[in-house]
Amino acid sequence: MEVEGIDHVALSVRDVERAAQWYIETLGFEHRYRDAWDGVPTFIGKGTTAIALFPIRSNEGSTFSSGSGMHHLALRADRKNFEIAQEELKCRGIKFEFQDHEISHSIYFRDPDGHKLEITTYELEGATPKPRDGGPAP
Repeated sequence: MEVEGIDHVALSVRDVERAAQWYIETLGFEHRYRDAWDGVPTFIGKGTTAIALFPIRSNEGSTFSSGSGMHHLALRADRKNFEIAQEELKCRGIKFEFQDHEISHSIYFRDPDGHKLEITTYELEGATPKPRDGGPAP
């Protein structure tokens, strides 16, 4: 069996519209499949990456609970956009942590529902050494 890669990550959020708008404004995602499934889940995406946003519900139905267990969602960027992402997060007042993984550089931050997000780049040539973080750890 061969798979092409991750199709989407499903997240439980307190306010689906607020979460969708945050991903659209902050990371440049776009709505997808707006007329499908009566809006549940709400799909947003960029390139080949998509997120399915589900409302948090109590133990009713098949919607995930807030304890879905996702560790983090990693998004890849080239070096230029990795640098731009840090500046945009600073401008928005979103704290992030920088980590040098030797084979890649990553920044970690959280969305409004506390999901941990990562933007990573494997383009290290010409990289300016960064401080350990862009604010308190998420």
